[in-house]
Amino acid sequence: MLSTMQDVPLTVTRILTHGTQVHGTSRITTWTGEGEPQRRSFAEAGARAAQLAHALHTELGVRDGDRVATLMWNNAEHVEAYYAAPAMGAVLHTLNLRLPVDQLVWIVGHAADRVVIVNGSLLPLLAPLLSRMPSIEHVVVSGPGDRAVLEADPAPGGRRPQVHDYEELIGGRPTSYDWPELDERQAAAMCYTSGTTGDPKGVVYSHRSIYLHSMQANSAESMALTDRDTTLVIVPQFHVNAWGLPHATFMSGVNMLMPDRFLQPKPLAEMIDAERPTHAAAVPSIWQGLLAELAERPRDISCLNQVTVGGSACPPALMVAFDKLGVTVRHAWGMTETSPLGTIACPPAHAIGTDEEFAYRVTQGRFPAGVEARLTGPNGERLPWDGTSAGELEVRGPWIAAAYYGGVDGEPMRPADKFSEDGWLKTGDVGTISPDGYLTLTDRVKDVIKSGGEWISSLELENALMAHPDIAEAAVVAVPDEKWGERPLATVVFKDGVTVDFADLRAFLADRVAKWQLPERWVCTTVVPKTSVGKFDKKVIRRQYADGTLDVTRL
Repeated sequence: MLSTMQDVPLTVTRILTHGTQVHGTSRITTWTGEGEPQRRSFAEAGARAAQLAHALHTELGVRDGDRVATLMWNNAEHVEAYYAAPAMGAVLHTLNLRLPVDQLVWIVGHAADRVVIVNGSLLPLLAPLLSRMPSIEHVVVSGPGDRAVLEADPAPGGRRPQVHDYEELIGGRPTSYDWPELDERQAAAMCYTSGTTGDPKGVVYSHRSIYLHSMQANSAESMALTDRDTTLVIVPQFHVNAWGLPHATFMSGVNMLMPDRFLQPKPLAEMIDAERPTHAAAVPSIWQGLLAELAERPRDISCLNQVTVGGSACPPALMVAFDKLGVTVRHAWGMTETSPLGTIACPPAHAIGTDEEFAYRVTQGRFPAGVEARLTGPNGERLPWDGTSAGELEVRGPWIAAAYYGGVDGEPMRPADKFSEDGWLKTGDVGTISPDGYLTLTDRVKDVIKSGGEWISSLELENALMAHPDIAEAAVVAVPDEKWGERPLATVVFKDGVTVDFADLRAFLADRVAKWQLPERWVCTTVVPKTSVGKFDKKVIRRQYADGTLDVTRL
């Protein structure tokens, strides 16, 4: 027996039309660094997205399935591209501007991008690479920047892509578009993983997955934002679609504050003080920097009801520090392959106002309807949700990747180390799940320290170290040890003007972790290496140790 319900495709187009019609007065504010910020309503952004779609189709020849790349900061024009390309049937491909240039070139070629929309300030990054990107036929430049750099280094044979100015390209074109009715399973957008091992891997999101993920992001047990809120979208739009916020906001009318290229602690503090957002989203390193800025130059950030922290584990000490400022940190977990929201740490009703509340907040959060999870032990056994049994997290659901993009002529890739035989995504994260569905990650599979037949959690050691009042950052990695196989190496960054004896740090840890887990090897540095998305780059630390370039103190 079939239902009597209408079968309406769940598409990005429907998010766009809903946002521009129902929430047309909501606005996108882009920080300019000086003077008045740029302000644009959802209705205006939707009209400009239609103009961009006309230009892409009639002027640049973009057709169904063609990849339209963006190399852009978080701003209103980037949001317009988010909607124009997918809604017309093309595929939006956000390029991570922080990747090594060889990886960036490889990704553009693998995706076969035909058009790239680039902020003028990023032309010095793009221009030297264009001769190595033969698939690019058109470069659309948004905002000020030296276009002359695009005249150098033509591709072999003298070919250069055509260069267009964004405003001139869309100017005078119709402000409405006859959007096609698309299959909801059609590709809408794609992102590549950061390529920590091997080449980056492409994840292709469908219209359906983006629509359902947006509903989850807007739910009461997730970010729970409404049109009374303004979200400061610090997480880059090239990082898993800015955690889905540009789509979720058009669905619910949440105003967006976009920082453009002004991502340093000082301008972030200034825009919070001036524009009064109620919500913000970024990786922990951003919040660590903002906390240091506020300690030196206090500002009023009481407008922030909550901030969503993800990308890597948030130290509990950071949560406590923001609690003192009246800002609630919501811990979230996800990855490129999960669109990305997999969990978010909203404590259950019975814990609110009790001693249990913080214990729930420091978990990675609870799985929503739509994300199924299981834990797998080292021998493939299924582990219970008992809050103590630790195994590799595997997930599946309607916004979870089933494979990686295989290239223009390639088949989808399902490597055995990333996908189980029955189709679950192997996340590479090790953790426990409580009986009521709260995830606590203890490490990455590749970062667990295997010492004398026991496992040491590098994450637990990092969190304990960052609870020290004089430590700004701390990263712990496994290094070879003749006796125990592996032992922890602790790399620490002290706050400005402070130094602490390593023996004192070890004594500080002794009150928080088992004695046999205490690091013997210590390094003091000015900054912990980071990946392109702001996570600790532990492979760099391990390589530096192996090369003997670190000044290691052994206790």
